Amino acid sequence: MFIKNITDAPEFQAGDATRLREVLHPNHDQLPIGYSIAHARLLAGTASLPHRLKSSETYYFLQGKGLMHIEGETQEVCANSIIFVPPNASQYVSNTGNEDLVFLCIVEPYWKEEEEEIE
Repeated sequence: MFIKNITDAPEFQAGDATRLREVLHPNHDQLPIGYSIAHARLLAGTASLPHRLKSSETYYFLQGKGLMHIEGETQEVCANSIIFVPPNASQYVSNTGNEDLVFLCIVEPYWKEEEEEIE
């Protein structure tokens, strides 16, 4: 059985300017999985930088409200919204609320720094 508390993963500022915790990653957690999960946070009034990944991403929003921007299309997001981002799609998230925008990023295949391009 594998159990990990999200607070055991150190928070850092990612290249796209989100606050991240890598909570599940096969390179760090010695698990036979092909995806990774990060816990992300954007402060009120901030946005991530436009970027693209070679992998697909699924964002699951846990708290707050904002706008998801993918390839020039924009949609409102809030708690319980799920967004799929295709591989190589230009994307960013902006927090339009008064509290942190908190979400999970599920990357498949798992996130690799060298496969992320900040625009």
